[in-house]
Amino acid sequence: MRLFLRMITRIGQMDRKRFLRAMGLGWGAGWLGGCAGEGRPDRAGEGDASPGPEESAGLRLALDRIGVQLYTVRSLMADDVAGTLDAVAAIGYDEVEFAGYFGHEPALVRGWLDASGLAAPAAHVDLDAITGSALEASIEAATVVGHRWLVVPWIPDAMRTSDGYREVADLLNRAGNTSAAAGVRVGYHNHAFEFEALNGPSDADGGTTGYSLLLEHLDPALVDLEIDLHWSAVGGADALELFAENPGRFPLCHVKDLTADGRMADVGAGTIDWLGLFARSDEAGLVHYFVEHDQPGDALASIEASYRYLSAL
Repeated sequence: MRLFLRMITRIGQMDRKRFLRAMGLGWGAGWLGGCAGEGRPDRAGEGDASPGPEESAGLRLALDRIGVQLYTVRSLMADDVAGTLDAVAAIGYDEVEFAGYFGHEPALVRGWLDASGLAAPAAHVDLDAITGSALEASIEAATVVGHRWLVVPWIPDAMRTSDGYREVADLLNRAGNTSAAAGVRVGYHNHAFEFEALNGPSDADGGTTGYSLLLEHLDPALVDLEIDLHWSAVGGADALELFAENPGRFPLCHVKDLTADGRMADVGAGTIDWLGLFARSDEAGLVHYFVEHDQPGDALASIEASYRYLSAL
């Protein structure tokens, strides 16, 4: 696997991507594909474009940069980080979100990113990594690799109470206050459980959800939200309603589909209205879109299928 990934990606990486963009050709065999959008814009202008009179025009502007959460290809990352990054870039992706460095030093990871032509605006980290003395190391790694966000993707069962969500919000606010000096923001990524009503014996809020408590207690000046558009749908949330009620609070999102019978799917293979969601990107504050599939059968084939769908919208 390692040799294969290196052979197909190291030679003429950027020239090959430009050729695929121009010709609209894919690598085939379910592995690597093209059909990408235009070249990378200046990152200083991210999020400044407003949708035009037609939703499709606004969508193309909003998804000028398409990213992938590397958790999807974690089995490949465990074997060969550099080769996997190259394979992701060859498909056409512009940026990635990390879920661990697989034992490698941040400086080495940054070198592999630069060689692949990818940016890594965000990384998922455990709650412990933004707490106490560990926060300093997390911020240092973020500045080396180039992350602008450290995103907490999960909280333990014991914290899924009213008091627990308030504690999580407090921890995130404090971390965000500390990391701001380094130009790094803190974020929270949801699953479905945050949208469940808190009706346990220790909860006095009756019907309140964990997500509503996070929205109430997180300081927007310090902490952002990464909305997972699959898991929020599974949890029964209306993403468009969340955007309208909390404008500008969702600079990042996870993009994966949901079938009619409740299964996770590659983007475009389910029922989620991506055009309707992304037409509201300005309202939500969305800038970064990370494709993900938690349990793909073939990881590279999965992210290629999702990329093809999104780049053709």
